[in-house]
Amino acid sequence: MTKDRTPIDSRLENLRRLDPDARLEMLAQAVGLSDADRATLAGRDVLPMQLADGMIENVIGKFELPLAVASNFRVNGRDYLIPMVVEEPSVVAAASYMAKIARGCGGFFTSSDQPVMRAQVQILGLTDPQGARHRLLAAQDELRQMCNARDKVLVGLGGGCIGIEVHVFETSAVGAMAVLHILVDVRDAMGANTVNTMAEAIAPRVAEIAGGHTRLRILSNLADRRLARASVTLTPQALSTDTLDGADLIDAMLEAYALAQIDPYRAATHNKGIMNGIDPVVVATGNDWRAIEAGAHAWAARSGRYTSLTTWERGANGALTGTIEMPMALGLVGGATKTHPAAQAALRVLGVTSAQELAEVTVAVGLAQNMAALRALASEGIQKGHMALHARNIAILAGATGAQIETVARAIAAEGRVSVDAAREKLAEL
Repeated sequence: MTKDRTPIDSRLENLRRLDPDARLEMLAQAVGLSDADRATLAGRDVLPMQLADGMIENVIGKFELPLAVASNFRVNGRDYLIPMVVEEPSVVAAASYMAKIARGCGGFFTSSDQPVMRAQVQILGLTDPQGARHRLLAAQDELRQMCNARDKVLVGLGGGCIGIEVHVFETSAVGAMAVLHILVDVRDAMGANTVNTMAEAIAPRVAEIAGGHTRLRILSNLADRRLARASVTLTPQALSTDTLDGADLIDAMLEAYALAQIDPYRAATHNKGIMNGIDPVVVATGNDWRAIEAGAHAWAARSGRYTSLTTWERGANGALTGTIEMPMALGLVGGATKTHPAAQAALRVLGVTSAQELAEVTVAVGLAQNMAALRALASEGIQKGHMALHARNIAILAGATGAQIETVARAIAAEGRVSVDAAREKLAEL
């Protein structure tokens, strides 16, 4: 799904030890950022107030979150640097570290469906709902042409309405209803505005054909025709450390995964960890993270029981293989993706050339994050690494400033006492 572009090396050595300006300089050199993109990514009045005021209602200011870059990612043989907007410590570090392990085993491999979104037209007041279904299906060509007449630019780009579905339901509240789905290839857009416009345009004709009246005319965020997939295979040797045997760690990771497979209480936290990787990329690129979250959790419950979005298995050679498949309705055009300067700069850092490529890279990051969580849970526990990276926040809470922050953070992390009281003690010693 990618076009030719200048290759990059996603291994940014010692990135974590640099200050923010030096990190940005290293990133700029790696991907060839312009001076304008450097300034944008540095967060120096990125979003002018006039532009912010035009994006949403009742604007009073701007709200910032940290923007970081995850390194080491190799997806389908190509290196990527991943922009991530997130407030939680350890997320970026964990993704980068897992990507480093994965690249030694070939990296991540991905695929995706065509970018097909669906909108629903609800039809009520039917005396013969099954008959209405058949009449609507017989009128498919007419309805498809009506949809495509609403967006000739999309059709010219190779997209547009590709067909319809009709479902019939019995309800206790309002009796029988039919729901017509229009299926639309939205190309490089997320597609909400496109499919909503088409649904509203055909609703009067749908009501006429069905012999009822329409009510809801709205997209579905369960984008099950727009799935993205990623996989990774890890050898025991790649997972081994001085203190951990790779084969034993694979056993423990599979045991941890098994609980998420069967128990919704565990699956909710397991999947939240996956979204820890996905959401920051979605936010950084100006996409709708709420839509992605809704689709992900609906997909996880599609069997009627909420379960893991990932699958982990042991192969015949003892290697561990992880896979993920989930809806991923991302766009490169429209909305904040096209409006927000930082989102545009983040996309240039990623270097993706299609919405499908963006979706595939994003689910690979989610799989890496899940791999990191399982590895931590199966070994030293989630808190050790998380609290070590949380130490800077604790140092700031204790009153540290400037160079004191890093000094205090390292001291309390080394002692395993990541608390405000411990940080205050170290600060007093300074």
